[in-house]
Amino acid sequence: MTRSLPPRPPLRSGVIACMGIFFGISVLAYFSFDLRILLALGSFGSSSVLLFAFSDNHFSQPRSIIGGHVVSSAVGLLALVMFGKTWWTLGMAVAVAAAVMMATRTMHPPAGSNPIIVFLGAPAWDFLLFPTLFGAIALVAAGWLYHRACRRPYPLYWFGGDPAAPAKTVMLTLPAMETGFARIEEEAGMPVRERMEA
Repeated sequence: MTRSLPPRPPLRSGVIACMGIFFGISVLAYFSFDLRILLALGSFGSSSVLLFAFSDNHFSQPRSIIGGHVVSSAVGLLALVMFGKTWWTLGMAVAVAAAVMMATRTMHPPAGSNPIIVFLGAPAWDFLLFPTLFGAIALVAAGWLYHRACRRPYPLYWFGGDPAAPAKTVMLTLPAMETGFARIEEEAGMPVRERMEA
């Protein structure tokens, strides 16, 4: 079991990610506050962190963001209508939402909070459209525009990708390993090859 902290992201990557989060949430807030078109949802905050800071993760792809939020909100609304507001109904709703996301390959962890939001606010069925569906679409669109402007590849796939595709095999050659060790030694300032030989 490793006890080391995850590596700190490079400053440039961190700034780009945080500016993206600012842009994405600001778009939703502008529509919600100024245009009176409700697109902001509490769980979109954590969605924006995944979308802009971890854009190469399967949780951050359009299929997962849009599909996961719609599935979870739908499950929450259905559970609330069918069984009412009880402690076990809310627990069941979050669990079922996770199960459906896994089954449909639309897993998006932030969407797991949507049933909780539904139970606390008891919205009508139009909650499924505004802010859930159209808010998720707007967030993905903002992410696509921002990543293109920053010349970063996004998305990995839209809706028809295969997250289970086998990874490509990479052949390591001796010259490639020598180059890699040289870069590590240059950046870390430590003799990696000497330690390995010892």
